[in-house]
Amino acid sequence: MKSFRGVMAGTLILEAITVGLALPVVARLGGGVGTVKGWTVIAVAVALVLCCGVLRRSWIVPVILALQVVLIVFLFFITAIGVIGLLFLAFWLWALWLRREVARRMAAGTLPFQQQ
Repeated sequence: MKSFRGVMAGTLILEAITVGLALPVVARLGGGVGTVKGWTVIAVAVALVLCCGVLRRSWIVPVILALQVVLIVFLFFITAIGVIGLLFLAFWLWALWLRREVARRMAAGTLPFQQQ
């Protein structure tokens, strides 16, 4: 499952960039970057990048999902950032399902490279 960590790292970086690019939205619609909303968005973007360094830990998936929940809470404050959270949550749920499915097929020996 090492390759899945690479997918996770790439997605975390792309999500951090996307959240960082939402700062002008916070500046315009959220009262400014210096507000609690602005600092929360910055903290989430930094946390997403920092998560890349600890992908081997068993607790990282719940942390990533918790960061998605933080972004989804923004639906009540700044809808655009909440939508970002919903889109990335959908991706993370799909990726985790895919990882579970591949692990199940590996254990059953039904993957194409296992058929010889």
